[in-house]
Amino acid sequence: MDYFNAFWVGGLICAICQIVIDKTKLTPARILVTLVVLGVILQGFGLYQPVVDYAGAGATVPLLGFGYSLAKGVAKAVAEQGLLGAFTGGVTGAAGGIAAAIVFGCLFALLSKPKSKS
Repeated sequence: MDYFNAFWVGGLICAICQIVIDKTKLTPARILVTLVVLGVILQGFGLYQPVVDYAGAGATVPLLGFGYSLAKGVAKAVAEQGLLGAFTGGVTGAAGGIAAAIVFGCLFALLSKPKSKS
């Protein structure tokens, strides 16, 4: 049942985002930033943690989950280090995702053959 919950929640998030892309004139970059900020806001109000508990990876893998990770890292670091944690906690909380993006981006850049757009 965990797989099913992850699938439908993640799919719903992606479907909503696709509708926003198709029906608005917002650029993809603005939509991505909005999703991350929305994840931070929802976690700040304590509304996203129940979704994560219910859907697992279906809620943490989309960009809302990245915002959730940032907010959770900041909250933990502020509790441990005070005000300094507000500056360091987000990077610490999302370090795994950031590192994976860098490693896989470099790996695919090395393995792919660049082509001219024309």
